[in-house]
This record gives sequence, C-alpha cells and structure tokens, in this order.
Amino acid sequence: MSRVVCDISISTDGYAAGLGQTLEKPFGDGPVDRLHCWMFDTPEESPHELAAITAAGAFVMGRNMFGPGRGEWDVDWRGWWGPEPPYHGPVFVLTHHPREPVEMEGGTTFNFVTDGVESALEQARAAAGDADISITGGAATVNQCLAAGLLDELRTHVVPFTLGAGERLFDGVPPLDLEVVSVRPVSQATHVTYRPRGPIGTAG
Repeated sequence: MSRVVCDISISTDGYAAGLGQTLEKPFGDGPVDRLHCWMFDTPEESPHELAAITAAGAFVMGRNMFGPGRGEWDVDWRGWWGPEPPYHGPVFVLTHHPREPVEMEGGTTFNFVTDGVESALEQARAAAGDADISITGGAATVNQCLAAGLLDELRTHVVPFTLGAGERLFDGVPPLDLEVVSVRPVSQATHVTYRPRGPIGTAG
C-alpha cells in the first residue's frame, strides 16, 4: 500500500518560505534561496535525499506551490519549472478554481482539484498504485495534512539560518507525537525524518 510522505526544507526557526510571494520572488522575501542551497550547491552530499524527493508515483501540492496567482486562473501559467517539471508523473494541485489538466514534457501532468486535500489524495492513490504519494508543499498544505493525520512520513531538511517570518511548518497543527526515524547532518542542512504518531496523549 502506498505511503503519504513529504519533503520540506525549513530554516532553523521553522520557516519554509518568506512573506510576499510574487512572480519574481517565488519563495517570498528574505534570504529564502538559502533553503535550497543544499540541493544545488552540494548535491553530492545528499544523493539519497534528492532522489527521494521525486521518487513518488504521484504528487499533491497547494496552489501557492504551483504559482503566484490568486483567483481565476491565468491559463498561460504552467508552473515555475519550465517545459519539463521534475515530477515526471501526475501532480494534483489544490485550488478553489477549476482548470483543465496541463500536460508537460517528461510525463508531468498537473491536475486541478477543487474538493479538498482528501479528494486529491484519493486521486493520487489511484494514480500511484503501490508507489508513495508525495506532499510537495507549501507549508500550509503540509500543515493541513499533518493536522488531519494524513502523513505517514515527514522528511525535513533543516538549513542553519533563521528567516524570522513567513510560512512556518507546524503552524495551526495540534501538538503531535513524532517518532524520529533518522538524522543525518551535511554541510548545508540536517536531514531529519519523522513518523507522525498522532496527537500528544493519544499515541499508543
């Protein structure tokens, strides 16, 4: 049976993005580019973690992860990633505004889901078969999944700087019991994997 997993880079104070997302600043204000330096500056240190990010059979993301727009769709917008996004599989984008699927090069198809994250996960499970389903972000979508008990594994990549404001992991999530699965430091991040075990006080 497929698992629901998540990879997310965060600052030491827990932020996954800054405030003020725009087309020119997809991750918002502040030194947010540092969140992903471990992926691009020293990829040789984290080959397992990098491979795991796109190893899923299907993906779920929030609208903010797909693009900066709000309201009705700009149908010319096809994501941040250019003609061949890194997913190479079906991606289910949470939105309040219907849109026809967008097929990209390399096997990625963006599907737009208007009836909530549980519907998106149901569709992703049907598409993924026995492969994992990845929640790719942003923080609000990850937090929604954590609060609803939908994540089987949370893989954080903690980068040694503080951002001070923005979209923070665990905001709005009730206290959770997290099992530490693994911890591995590299030069520009510490990879910490957790298994959520439920709200504090109910784990067996």
